[in-house]
Amino acid sequence: QVQLVESGGGLVQAGGSLRLSCAASGRTFSNYRMGWFRQAPGKEREFVAAITRSGSTTYYADAVKGRFTISRDNGKKVVYLQMNSLKPEDTAVYYCAASDAVGYYSSSLIYGYWGQGTQVTVSS
Repeated sequence: QVQLVESGGGLVQAGGSLRLSCAASGRTFSNYRMGWFRQAPGKEREFVAAITRSGSTTYYADAVKGRFTISRDNGKKVVYLQMNSLKPEDTAVYYCAASDAVGYYSSSLIYGYWGQGTQVTVSS
């Protein structure tokens, strides 16, 4: 198993930046494909970004492409989400997730491990 703890959320003005971190503990971090998802009030959880085990390939939702960057440090067992040019519609609880299953990277169903979430609020 792997345990995940997110940090770095907060309140920021539109156009600002935040960096989220997700620290992992437990089994070998590099065995897991990692993803970030978010859930806004009254909406379903949605895919934001994912990164392969080695970190060589990344995937993004269209809504964040060009503004967000996912990265990982396997030695430190941490995955990051750098968020730039934030918009009010980015306001949500952001969740880190880990997957050791096969399947489409943007499907929440393949992620068996989740953090508790961190709130990101972007004011206009």
